[in-house]
Parts: sequence; structure tokens; C-alpha cells
Amino acid sequence: MKRTMMSLIGAAAGLAAVTGAAVVAAPDGAATTAAQGGARLPVQRSSLLCPAPSSSDVSDTTYTSFAPKGATAGAQVKKGTAKLVPAGTVQEPDAGGSSGTSKKGGKGKNKGGAASGTDSGTRTVPPRDTQPVAPLSAAGTPATATTDASDAPALVGDADGTFAPGWTVQQTTTIAAGSGRGMLGLSCTAPDTQFWFPGVSTDKDRQDYVHLTNPGPDDAEVDLEMLGKDGALSGATAEGITVPAHTTVTRLLSTLTDSPTANAALHVVARQGRVGAAVQATDATMGSDWLPPAADPADTLVLPGIPKDATSVRLVAVAPGAADADFKVQLATPTGAITPAGLDTLHVKSGMTTAVDLKALTQGEPGSLVLTPADGGSRAPVAAALRVTRGKGSHQEMAFIPATRPVDKRATVADNRATGTTLSLVAPEKGKDAKVTVTASAGSGGGTPVSRTYTVKGGTTLAVDPPRPQGLKGSYALTVEPQPGSGPVYASRTLEQSMGGIPAFTVQTLPDDRGSVVVPTAGQDLSLLND
Repeated sequence: MKRTMMSLIGAAAGLAAVTGAAVVAAPDGAATTAAQGGARLPVQRSSLLCPAPSSSDVSDTTYTSFAPKGATAGAQVKKGTAKLVPAGTVQEPDAGGSSGTSKKGGKGKNKGGAASGTDSGTRTVPPRDTQPVAPLSAAGTPATATTDASDAPALVGDADGTFAPGWTVQQTTTIAAGSGRGMLGLSCTAPDTQFWFPGVSTDKDRQDYVHLTNPGPDDAEVDLEMLGKDGALSGATAEGITVPAHTTVTRLLSTLTDSPTANAALHVVARQGRVGAAVQATDATMGSDWLPPAADPADTLVLPGIPKDATSVRLVAVAPGAADADFKVQLATPTGAITPAGLDTLHVKSGMTTAVDLKALTQGEPGSLVLTPADGGSRAPVAAALRVTRGKGSHQEMAFIPATRPVDKRATVADNRATGTTLSLVAPEKGKDAKVTVTASAGSGGGTPVSRTYTVKGGTTLAVDPPRPQGLKGSYALTVEPQPGSGPVYASRTLEQSMGGIPAFTVQTLPDDRGSVVVPTAGQDLSLLND
């Protein structure tokens, strides 16, 4: 019996790990509905982490929190809560802000609470307050909050009960002027132990900050490593970075190396605890945006949602394993898959990055990049991301599209607007059409949900103006659900607005929300007593 209990505990721990910060437990009565191989049940707890948005004194940030309605249908789950609370910060002796123009007395100033220091000169500054930000009152309706503070903190969020499955938070910032001007968007991330960021830069025209946030009750220890086209960058390793409990730490990547590199990859590893991680990238001429972590390295990658008016596209890939990787590169267009000119295959050396400029890739049509193993080539896994620009000259704006997971059961993205929102769906496998239902939620200020079904032909990308709630007031969420028998489908959402002639935009991918897991059926086995 003792061994049986240990096996069940191990299975439950493994299932909880599948969703990052999700916790699962069988609700009352679930045993009567469990299938022979186990029951699919909603997760009961989720965590999300939002980095400090900006140190600019001309920035405005909106947080939008949302949980899909009906995500716990058929399960007896308490209502629960979903809220974000401010995190503390760790300040270096020469602490600077992130992108934009810093206010006097902004980041680096302790405006409440006692700061704890260390011999190295760093100090931990607690948040000014712990008031919840954008708490949800009902599933299916977004909750929003705004700030224009230059010292707005990182946020640590938790959801449980009916709000936990599929809970998502969008952080959208607009910066009116300065080197970081433009639109920055991020789907707040779940804590994990490892992240890959292809596409970071330590070049003289870039300032990239990695934000590390620890939601746990104990300190986390984090290692950073950067790779370039010749392997590990000289000196670009930071080991044993302490991220105190409920606190965020920021590092400027260019301070980790004396080798300026335009196309690098950052590897973040938490050797103790778990953290959330995101990179805020600022370019001297192309504005700024968040670079979220890429999907885990794999031998097949999909990077969905390149805008039709993209003026440049740069692919950065890294092979973290011991073997080189060879890929066939295709662009899934609205009419079919094509091979970009001069790029039949992509070779990525082990432990190194490879960058390719795909200047006029889209030719006026939306598309998605698909990487699959090349014939006769190595199937070694890689991580990859795209840097996409719109506009020209001093009116350029950039965004990032990392490789993402497919939508298996459901994916959701918040903070969609009445105008300037595009949903991209790609079915990467030829002959395997994808059929999905897209639901527009109620608006944050009112409106009635609307659903629409789309069919995406295999090997193509479908970019649409998504459905909008009837009588929309405020912003709304989009939920994408593949129908039974659908082929594989990947998705992203683009937000755009004009800012003084600059085509500001940001792209968020829609990976599966992992809002439910299969809990194995347990039963008595009295034969174990004979051992």
C-alpha cells in the first residue's frame, strides 16, 4: 500500500508540472466520471508574472485580466479568485530603468517600506502597497487597470477555482516619445525553471533588459548565458543571481559581455526555485517591444502571424544540443506554402546562433514561418524567434514573434480592441485543414459574446479581423478552440495603432493554455500486500 501511495503522489506531481504553476485535484464526484485511462479535469490554481512595464515618463500601461467562461464545466469547482499584486524590486548600485526616458525619482527610489541591503550595494525595495490589480469578479468578462507611473512595479498573480483554467493577463504599454517609443505588448508568463530567448542583442543600437520575477516564498537562484554565431559570448555568463521571494530583478544584457553581438540567444536557468522571465528590447531607431520566451527547442517550429506590410523580417535560431540542425524553411501564405528566395534550407550549428534577414518576405500578404527537418539533415532541436518591423526610416517599429506551441484544446488572448486587431491562424501541415471556433468575450465595459467558426486550409495562414462582441464597450478577449478532428493549428494576435505616423504594433502568440490535464484513474490493488 505504501508503494501505491508513493506512485500516486509522483503522478500528481508530474501532472502539476505540466502546467508550470498549475495545481490539479479531483473535484468532488469526479471518481464516478473517470474514464478507464483517466479523467480530464480543469486545473485548480494558476500563477502569472508581469514584469515592470516601463521607466518612461510618457508611458501608459493597461493590464487586462481574463478567464474563459465555462472552462470548469462539468466539474464541481469553487468560484475562487484571480488577482495581481505588486512585487518588490532589487536595485543595483547603478540601477537604471528599462526602455524610455526615466523620470526623476522614478526607478531606484524607495517610496515606502524599508529597503534591505547587502555588502555588494544591492538593496531589496518592497512594493509601496499590495493592493490587487485588475481582480476578476466573473469568468467571461475582462477586468482592466491602468497606470502611467514610471516606477510601476512588476506584478505577481494567482488564480484559483473557476478562474484558474485558461487565466491570462495582457500587459500593453504605449510610449509616446524617446528611444523606446511605440507599443509594447506581453502575455504575462507562468513561472518555470528554463527559458530561451533567441533574438536578444548587445549591439550598440540596442538595450535589452531581462526581467526575472520570483513568485515563491523562498529565494530563487538563476543563471544567465548568452550564445552567438561563434558559440558562448565572451564573459556573457552570470551565475547564481539571487531573486528574492516575491521580488523582481532586472539585468542589462550588454553589461554581461564585452562582445557586442546583434543576433544572440539568452538562456535563463533557475537552479533553485522558479521564476518568470521576459526581455524588454529597445532599439535606437526601431522602438521597443517585449521578447517573450520561445517554445521549448524542437525539430519542428511554427512562428505565426507575420503582418502583410512587414518591411523586414529577421530569423534568429539557436541549437542548444550537441548536434547541428538542418531545417527546411517555408512561408505559409493565404494560398499555400512557398520557399523564401535563397533559403531552401537553414543550417544551425550546435551551441551557436544563426540569423537570416528575410527582407521582403511577405510580399503584401500575411504569413507564418514553418521550420521542419530537412531531407537527410539532422533533426536536432532548436529554439527560434522573428524580429519583424513595419514602416521605414525614422518611422519604423519592431515586434517579436517567437516559436510557439500549437493550440490543442484552447488558447486565449486579452486586450483586443474594436479596431487595430488581427487574428492569425496557421495550419502548417499540407492536407490537414484546421477548423476552429473563435469566441469574442463580453467587453470590459459591456457587450454580448459572439462566436465564429473558421476553416484554415492545410499549409496556409488565415489572417482575419476577429469577431467583436455585440455592443462592445472597452476591450475584450478572444478564445480559440479547435473542433474535434481538426488538423494542427497555431495562432497569434496583432495589435496596432498609429503614433505620430509610426505604425506601432505588437504581436502575441496564443499557445495552448493547458487549462486542463488528465488525472489517472486510481484503484486498489490488494496483490501489493503479498510483496
